[in-house]
Amino acid sequence: MSDSLLALLRWYADMGVDLAVGEEPRDYLAHAGPQAAPVVAPASVVPTSPTAPIPPRQAASAPSIENLARDAARAAAAAATLDELRAELERFEGCGLKTTATQLVFGDGRAGAQVMFVGEAPGADEDRQGVPFVGRAGRLLNRMLAAIGLAREDVYISNIVPWRPPGNRTPSSLETAACLPFTRRQIELVGPQALICLGAPSAQTLLGIKEGITRARGRWLSYQNGDATIRAMAMLHPAYLLRQPAQKALAWRDLRLLARELERLRAEQPAGE
Repeated sequence: MSDSLLALLRWYADMGVDLAVGEEPRDYLAHAGPQAAPVVAPASVVPTSPTAPIPPRQAASAPSIENLARDAARAAAAAATLDELRAELERFEGCGLKTTATQLVFGDGRAGAQVMFVGEAPGADEDRQGVPFVGRAGRLLNRMLAAIGLAREDVYISNIVPWRPPGNRTPSSLETAACLPFTRRQIELVGPQALICLGAPSAQTLLGIKEGITRARGRWLSYQNGDATIRAMAMLHPAYLLRQPAQKALAWRDLRLLARELERLRAEQPAGE
């Protein structure tokens, strides 16, 4: 198979295409064979009294957002290190995306990184490699970091949801709520001095921003990180910049704001640290 054909098939899979269609229409909901005649219950078991109560069919109750968030918060709080938090996430069964993703995409970096970037969810490349921001958007993020003198190893990178949604769809509110306590605990364990939310979903979830990302970006806000309050800012997501390259000028302004903030933080550090 040629590389171009393989790339095309991979693209179809990433977009959620999971079956082939032919020239002739086909009813995929029809039974493959002849339908069996309906089974009629014997007359002796049919209730004869018109007033006899028929027990309602019991539907399986779905977990509420509150219950999922409580269970997730309990599991996340039990982790004292990033490795323990990863293990807790591996055991957690409260997010349905775990059953459709290839693997967990936990985070990339080290505890103590001065700045932490948080996106929305992994894409296809991240799902295959198990590392956040390794596709086209990730390569652009690496170049953005280099523009202000940072290497990828200098920062910590993660997502609100650590499993890829099928077809790269937007995570549901239930999926986000199930994962959010782990993300908040992850931020606590990394302990950054600056938190950068990449894209509107991340900014809205972590910073409570209601407006669109183009209006929310470019200003410093506060994020309560455990007992500490740290500086936080929303930025345009690299994937958005790939679709709208004219907006890179805005991203450059935000990067300069981040660079100045990091310089200020370094200047405030006691000598020798």
